[in-house]
Amino acid sequence: MALLLTGCGGGGPSPSPEKEEYDAIWKDPGQAIDDRIADLISKMTLEEKVSQMVNNSAAIDRLGIPAYDWWGECLHGVARFGRATVFPQAIGLAATWDKDLISRIGTAISDEGRAMFHAMEKYGFSRRYGALTYWTPNINIFRDPRWGRGQETYGEDPFLTSQIGVSLVKGIQGDHPKYLKAGACGKHYVVHSGPEGLRHEFNAITSQKDLHETYLYAFKALVDAGVESIMCAYNRTNDEACCGSNTLLLDILRDEWGFKGHILSDCGALGDLYGGHRLVADGAEAAAMALKNGVNLNCGNTYPFLLEAVERGLVTEQEIDASLAYLLRTRFKLGLFDPYDMVPFTKISTDVVNCPEHKALAREAAQKCVVLLKNNGVLPLSDKTERVYVTGPNATNLDVMLGNYFGVSGDMSTILEGIAAKRQAGTFIEYRKGAELDREIMNPIDWNTGPAKTPN
Repeated sequence: MALLLTGCGGGGPSPSPEKEEYDAIWKDPGQAIDDRIADLISKMTLEEKVSQMVNNSAAIDRLGIPAYDWWGECLHGVARFGRATVFPQAIGLAATWDKDLISRIGTAISDEGRAMFHAMEKYGFSRRYGALTYWTPNINIFRDPRWGRGQETYGEDPFLTSQIGVSLVKGIQGDHPKYLKAGACGKHYVVHSGPEGLRHEFNAITSQKDLHETYLYAFKALVDAGVESIMCAYNRTNDEACCGSNTLLLDILRDEWGFKGHILSDCGALGDLYGGHRLVADGAEAAAMALKNGVNLNCGNTYPFLLEAVERGLVTEQEIDASLAYLLRTRFKLGLFDPYDMVPFTKISTDVVNCPEHKALAREAAQKCVVLLKNNGVLPLSDKTERVYVTGPNATNLDVMLGNYFGVSGDMSTILEGIAAKRQAGTFIEYRKGAELDREIMNPIDWNTGPAKTPN
């Protein structure tokens, strides 16, 4: 007896699904990225091209291109965008000397960032700090505490800075063969370590040996690791404005190192070309100077002057096309012009934001970054300790715990609150603020007996 089984389609081969048709090359994910970029640029007017070269890139409705604000921050967690896991500040992360830990933190950050971005995207709007392009890490070298922003860096050592920076970049950007999970950025290029108050006009003078061995070292490491963008700094370095420097941006970054990503200005830095540094006369000349020396994205309001620069013959539309191509490449690599379901990271749920696993990772980092310099047998506190005295203005200061460029969560607590939560009932806990950090001659004569007093 023979039994013949046939399919519902009469036994023949099932028809293959029809290939989706696209009405433009740039919309087709199956096309080469260079062809997609060229096709999209060819369909834009000059005004539309320039509108895409500022941080708050406008929508081009007739082409179906949504608005995109490039400005995102994630120095130690997704920042300024609502609830997120807050990891230790950058200088603390460097103190762990743990590259694997930093990579896992980068992965957690970009997981949360992707989830938050697509949750916002569903509502059809774009806003600052809601980007997938993160202007992190800060790999400047911190050797003078008077700078005031050393907490954002990985310290004074170029090698450690490079190792921690590379690990964070790899975690943030992921290892997908086609798509970036998020884009990282090495900043501020270069020799940007204060004085903070003069940063818009300061000229940092350094020897070629110190420039390459100290200040460029970590940037070169990030470029070799595939960082997606580099941010040029406010200051001048050896007389050249960092955001208008042929030497730094073209000779070294593009030609010598072979950097393929996009270059962006620090916010307002192009205005400094004719403001603080007084190297050119006006906005059109500043825009032309930056464009010709390799700056692709302007955080600020200078690149709209490119339209005037074209009229005056300072730049050509072809130069604008070539610069814009770097920015569109990043957006294509992020999957922002591809079907939603084709990009793997769109499926990351918002359940990942400040989830228990990420909180545990933040605790691990916090434990590893603490350096105990002196103890004298005090720590850990014994359960038999009857009295705990806490003093200092930072004991109740949440800002000190958060640092800067931070997110927020429902689990934040001050040092005093943390100590109080861990002591058993019946322990006497006393707190006095003690010294004032921001007012002179207000330190108390005796912290134990009374409030601060002003001497006669």
